[in-house]
Amino acid sequence: MSNAVVKKKRPVYLNLVQIRMPVTAIISILHRVSGALLFVSAVWILFMLDRSLASQAGFDSIRRYAGYPVVKLALLVLIWAYCHHFFAGIRYLLLDLDKWSDLAAARLTSYVSMALSLAVTAYLGFKLW
Repeated sequence: MSNAVVKKKRPVYLNLVQIRMPVTAIISILHRVSGALLFVSAVWILFMLDRSLASQAGFDSIRRYAGYPVVKLALLVLIWAYCHHFFAGIRYLLLDLDKWSDLAAARLTSYVSMALSLAVTAYLGFKLW
């Protein structure tokens, strides 16, 4: 036994680029990101709402401000965040009620919530531009 060399297994480091995440995990991560984005941007949205409701001049200034392409792009991202958070939130409420909680149904509802959020975002983005 003393002559035998015991090789220890070296630790294996995970390559996070190669890991394929399931669609349910992606939906979960995006739900958290969209919620955080909506929370952070609430001050900006409320400022624009307050300014636009204060007077006609304030409304005109916000209308001009919202016409800039960068602001439209930011609003489009916020529209996506709201739509995704809404549809994924409904999905999670149904999962909490033990509806469609098996693996196949959970994957299907993940794809449906992603498709609905992208479709509504595309429609509202078309109206925005």
